[in-house]
Amino acid sequence: GNITGISDVAATLSTKRLSLLKQLDGKLQRVAMLWNKDDLGMSMRYEASAKAAQSLGVTVMALGVRAPDDFNEAFAAMDRERPGAILMVSDSLTTLNRKRIFDFAAERKIPAIYEYDFMARDGGLMSYGPDLKESFERAGDMVSRIFKGARPADLPFEQPTRYPFVINIKTAKAMGLELPPMLVALADEVIE
Repeated sequence: GNITGISDVAATLSTKRLSLLKQLDGKLQRVAMLWNKDDLGMSMRYEASAKAAQSLGVTVMALGVRAPDDFNEAFAAMDRERPGAILMVSDSLTTLNRKRIFDFAAERKIPAIYEYDFMARDGGLMSYGPDLKESFERAGDMVSRIFKGARPADLPFEQPTRYPFVINIKTAKAMGLELPPMLVALADEVIE
C-alpha cells in the first residue's frame, strides 16, 4: 500500500446522533435524513443511519438530494410528512447548503443534528461528530512525516479520537425548544 490518512466514516456515530435526538424528544418516531445520494460515501453513511434508526424504533424518511435545487423538494416533503427531527449527512453539497437547512429547521421548529461542530456554531441546533481540527492537525503531522522520508505504507490509517457534542442554546431558544438538562449536561460545548 502506498496510501495513508485519516477516516471520519464511523457507522456507530449514526446511532449516537439518533440517540441524542431521542434524548431530546423521547417520543421521536420519525427522522428525516438529508443526504447526497450521488456520493457513495454518504450513501454508506445513510445506510448505517437507517439501520441505527431501526434499532432505536425510529423510522427514516429518506431525502436524497443531488443538486441545490433538490432541497426545495426535500423541504416540501418534510412539510407534508412532518418528521420529528432531521439528521443531516454531511458532504460538500449539504454543507454548502447548511444555512438553508438551518433556516428551514428553525422556521418549522424541527430539531436537527449535524455531523460537525462548526455547524452548531454556525446556527444548527446540535452536532456530534469527529473533531475536524484534530483530524487536520493529525493529517498535517502525517504529511510532515512523509516529507521527512516516512513511507505512506508504513503509516497506519487513523480515526479521530475526539467527538465533541455541541448544543446551540441560542438556536434552541429561537425555536422555542426546551432542552432536557441531562442532554445539555452531556455537551462538550454549549453556545449561548
